[in-house]
Amino acid sequence: MIDNPYTNAEASALPQNELEARALVRTASRLNNIKEKWPVTTAELNEALDLNRKLWTILVTGATEEANPLPIEIKQNIFNLAHFIFKHTFAVMAKPSAQSLEILININMNIARGLNEQSLRRAEELEKAQAEGESQEN
Repeated sequence: MIDNPYTNAEASALPQNELEARALVRTASRLNNIKEKWPVTTAELNEALDLNRKLWTILVTGATEEANPLPIEIKQNIFNLAHFIFKHTFAVMAKPSAQSLEILININMNIARGLNEQSLRRAEELEKAQAEGESQEN
């Protein structure tokens, strides 16, 4: 893949949850493409599954760090979800089928949707706070 400085600059300016959402959507799209053009080579399937597994390793590691301010219940839920994804990924590798990719695709898309909604709420709260600040100045 070619390194695009404009894409890198854009990505570095995004909040963490938006970056995570984009990565989840990209990985889900890749898995969906494989599902739609099934059958595929084992190497192609395993590469996409490995990418998804690596993404979830990063997500779960960041979410469960002690310094992460998330409540313990949410950290546990993310850990449990990642554990399920890892188990399901190895099950797909052992017995590949297009249909078995559906759950991974759905999980990624639903988590991405939630992260994007969180970003939207945060932006709306920021706009509201700025508008209140401006009205108090006048």
